[in-house]
Amino acid sequence: MATVEKMPMLQEGYEKLNADLRRLKEERPQIVDAIEEARAHGDLSENAEYHAAKERQGQIEASIADIEDKLSRAQIIDPTELSGDKVIFGATVTLLDEDDKPIKYQIVGQTEADAKTGRISYNSPLGRALIGRKVDEEVEVSVPAGDRYYLVSKIEFI
Repeated sequence: MATVEKMPMLQEGYEKLNADLRRLKEERPQIVDAIEEARAHGDLSENAEYHAAKERQGQIEASIADIEDKLSRAQIIDPTELSGDKVIFGATVTLLDEDDKPIKYQIVGQTEADAKTGRISYNSPLGRALIGRKVDEEVEVSVPAGDRYYLVSKIEFI
């Protein structure tokens, strides 16, 4: 029997997925109404409204199934309850780039990642390179723009 892979995420990410799921489920009846209304217009083969509504219904159902799957596999991790001297999921890491400019990232789940806000996925190239590192260790990451080098300067669990 296949094992179900847990999906680590922060409480905030779990709540956001739940909110998205509620929103999609609330949209379901509206799509059914749109399909019924379009169906009433007659010939379905040339009815763009009907086809658009059916396509949207398929997208919603697929999204609901995807989110429900993620929520069922969720392993909620609270970074404030973690500690240690290594970078792990939930850690906030301060890096120094080649110009000694500090950059701060929190290691989060795939659904929560947003590099613009300083959250990177544990599965991203940088996230994978950081996991298990300690303060004062150098990290080399290959990105589309070329190889980047960082120095881990601080690890926090906030």
